[in-house]
Amino acid sequence: MSSSPEDTVHLTVDGAPLAAPAHRTVAAALQLEGEAAGWRTTRRGGERRGLFCGIGVCYDCLATVDGRRGVRTCLVEVTDGMDVRTGAGDA
Repeated sequence: MSSSPEDTVHLTVDGAPLAAPAHRTVAAALQLEGEAAGWRTTRRGGERRGLFCGIGVCYDCLATVDGRRGVRTCLVEVTDGMDVRTGAGDA
């Protein structure tokens, strides 16, 4: 199945452009990106890691979305022009 331009949204993640499939959550888009998948880190070693629950229960996927801090990215659908900040202190 091929995707068409209307099946893709364009957002910015930590200042870098990202094209993602429409109707996905922000967390899913970050996971698909690969490099951004480890925006969360372990407490002790600071190593990159992925999501924990992915269903909005654990608050592990927090980021700043369009200026709103502490957004659970696993519950928010990507939109065209969205600005996502995953850096330290943004959650």
